[in-house]
Amino acid sequence: MAPPIAYSLIATDLDGTLLRGDDTLSDRSLDALALVAAAGAQHLVVTGRPAPRVRPLLDVLGSTGLAVCGQGAQLYDAGADRLLWSITLDRELAETALGKIEAEVGEVYAAVDQDGVDGLTLIEPGYLMPHPTLPAVRVRHRDDLWCEPISKVLLRHPTLSDDELAATARAVVGSLATVTMSGPGTVELQPCGVTKATGLALAAEHLGLGAHQTIAFGDMPNDIPMFHWAARGVAMANAHPELKAVADEITLSNEDDGIAVVLERLFTGILADFAQ
Repeated sequence: MAPPIAYSLIATDLDGTLLRGDDTLSDRSLDALALVAAAGAQHLVVTGRPAPRVRPLLDVLGSTGLAVCGQGAQLYDAGADRLLWSITLDRELAETALGKIEAEVGEVYAAVDQDGVDGLTLIEPGYLMPHPTLPAVRVRHRDDLWCEPISKVLLRHPTLSDDELAATARAVVGSLATVTMSGPGTVELQPCGVTKATGLALAAEHLGLGAHQTIAFGDMPNDIPMFHWAARGVAMANAHPELKAVADEITLSNEDDGIAVVLERLFTGILADFAQ
């Protein structure tokens, strides 16, 4: 007989949330996720990273289940190493959206995540990867970014803040794409209507679970749709103010094991009660 649990689905962002700044997982976080599994709940990674950039972390987690990748554009089956579902960003629409943004703010630097389990991250001249540990291939010209189907476009501006760039992009892109801000130096264009919430809802359906059974953890505005969908949203202490404003709870930072603190509180007592 399985113990009763407060939440059956634990949805966590990676960067700035579950991961520390050096892209590692603390022992305390791993122990807390093991506690979740022992209680019968499921952990689901919900990240902006594309599937190929998530696979090594899933190996560390020992996960052979599902992961929501690419801001919700990909549902990845780690055990089978395949995409159960993916939606691409039309490359002509992406180029049009990029042109509209540059007409307002001047030159921006762009990168793309290619679709597929072996898709590459391509970066044009001038673009600097916000996560230097993530592999990327530099191309010679912007036209080279569109050589294969893509899941999203990543943008950086030489002088504007992420908030300023995202606000301008939202104002001019319209229905061409969804604009998100997922971390320092990371403003993105993804397929219109696709968010972490759409990907999370699809994954939950595959798992036979619902929003009322889900608690979500995040740190950036791209996590807002996920917080709106889930029964409870927990923002990290280091979270963007926009996410904190809609969170049900604010925990410690990613460096201070904020997720583990909440999971220990929720699940330790459940297991203790079940053991009696």
